[in-house]
Amino acid sequence: MTATNEQLAESDRAHIIHPYLPSSVTERVIMTKGKDCQLWDANGKEYLDATGGLWLAQIGHGREELAEVAKEQISTLEYFTSFWEFSNDKAIALAEKLVQISPDNISHVYFTSGGSEGNEAALKMARYFHHRQGNSNRNWIIARRNSYHGIAYGGGSLSGFPIYHEGFGPMLPHVEHVTPPWPYRAELYNGQDPTDFLIAELEATIERIGAENIAAMVGEPIMGVGGMLVPPDDYWPRVAALLKKNGILLVFDEVVTAYGRVGEWFAAQHFGVEPDIIITAKGITSGYIPLGAVLVSEEIAEVLGRDFGFPMGYTYNGHPTAAAVALANINIIEDEGLLDRAKKIGEYLHEGLRSLLDLPIVGEVRYVGMMHAVELVADKDTREPLPMLQPMLPDVIRRETGVIVRDCGHNLVLSPPLIMTEEEADRCVEAMRSVLSRTTADGVIH
Repeated sequence: MTATNEQLAESDRAHIIHPYLPSSVTERVIMTKGKDCQLWDANGKEYLDATGGLWLAQIGHGREELAEVAKEQISTLEYFTSFWEFSNDKAIALAEKLVQISPDNISHVYFTSGGSEGNEAALKMARYFHHRQGNSNRNWIIARRNSYHGIAYGGGSLSGFPIYHEGFGPMLPHVEHVTPPWPYRAELYNGQDPTDFLIAELEATIERIGAENIAAMVGEPIMGVGGMLVPPDDYWPRVAALLKKNGILLVFDEVVTAYGRVGEWFAAQHFGVEPDIIITAKGITSGYIPLGAVLVSEEIAEVLGRDFGFPMGYTYNGHPTAAAVALANINIIEDEGLLDRAKKIGEYLHEGLRSLLDLPIVGEVRYVGMMHAVELVADKDTREPLPMLQPMLPDVIRRETGVIVRDCGHNLVLSPPLIMTEEEADRCVEAMRSVLSRTTADGVIH
């Protein structure tokens, strides 16, 4: 007999610890089915997924071809280790494909199970690269405030929010956080051009710590959890040039931005830079199975491969079933032209969201490809952030309209599947307008 929604909710409350959910919250939205951009809960209510789960449902939900690929691979070889000299045909094929679509300097792939593992691996790679070359003192990492790099101790230490540091004991030493690129927040830059300010700050930081002590700078090319913060076009090229001049590695955390999300395979290509290391996950399989991949330049790979190799591995490195699903997913993105579609439908959705600027609490609307943010303010002149009171705006939008969006601070963020239609984009805009138009400057919804 099929359990009812309330029976499932009761069991969930009794047994599952959810990220970021206090036990005082009793509501549960229990999804049981997905197809394309739609989801259905245990009560049969339909939703429009405007978040792509957590930034990752590139090809949408319920693609039977991926289920068939997984079934065939599990029936053939579900798993074997990729430690030492062992490998498998699907991991090899996927690595070849990833190198093909990556920036030109990328030649090698290190597989993980997700973004947090990828951040840990990249952090160790950066430090170990310098150590192997006799520069063991190069162990500082530069990150940024408002950044997010996963929840393990290394990546959590790089993440630029206090919530990831407080109460967990000492964080990783030798991490320095600098100002994020957030042009709408002009007050961060003392009246200067944002990029000029940020490059001067980075130069001063390198001089203070000493370039000879810094291994890498780790950054999201577009800061997702921070509010979908899009840097000026000249920011990353100037950062990359400054780091290269000082022998510091550039690590792009593209867990959110890779595999078509910005209308290119990687945001590095969008910004015209070649990072030494690129961390990816999420969209590599569109969420159909956990997988991550750290992409590495030839220079880094050559050093890591010396002596006894890179002394770090995960049980599921190069998991053949995950690799088979990822390869099929990437082929779908390619065959269905979803990079171009992300640009086209992304522009359409952006124009719709821009119409919300006529509301007094909407300060800025920004986007790249299928990454969108609506920044909410109490006052357009002062740009004071809108208080996010209970009930939270995304909860009200979901309950009233069935459209699922996400809050990141005082920003409403959308990252839909790349297959979204114009009609679904219109539904997103209408849903947000219906609630935001009733929201006052003190965050109260009428």
